[in-house]
Amino acid sequence: MRGLLITLGLVAVVGIMVAVWAISLSNSEIKLKNRGNAQQEVCAAFFDKMWKILQQKAGVTDQYKDGFKEIYTALMEGRYSNDGNGQGQQTFMKWIQESNPTFDVSLYKDLMASIEGERNGFFVEQEKLIDIDRQHKDMRMTFPNTLVLSKRADLGIKVIKSFKTDEVYNTGQENDVDLFKKK
Repeated sequence: MRGLLITLGLVAVVGIMVAVWAISLSNSEIKLKNRGNAQQEVCAAFFDKMWKILQQKAGVTDQYKDGFKEIYTALMEGRYSNDGNGQGQQTFMKWIQESNPTFDVSLYKDLMASIEGERNGFFVEQEKLIDIDRQHKDMRMTFPNTLVLSKRADLGIKVIKSFKTDEVYNTGQENDVDLFKKK
């Protein structure tokens, strides 16, 4: 009788330990899944922020370019037009000596820096998401975790990439290396 009680006690302790392990593992999987879903939202919010920053900065540079062209064209036409008295030649020589407005490229440099910085930031966030997905798959697919988690769904993350990237990975080739495509 005493041996039976000890055996039942051991079975109960092992059963409790297995139950605690399974509950703990399930909770860890749920937390990782929630972290993955939250990181997916971070990626979406970052992409939205990135797109708005780049779109608006590009709009500012376009406005600057158009505004500069208007001012510069009007200034040059008004200042150096031929008045009919043969002054065009002298005016041209005067143009060489005068200080004329110069086009400031700092907005374009800022835009280029923003493009690179925002894209790198977005990549870091996507990298975090991919790593969370990897951790989740590892958790679900390794033994003995598969005993508890094998039926759990994948995170189903969405990695943002271009059609060009898909094409290169589908074909295994990247032949279009001309960045500026002169026609």
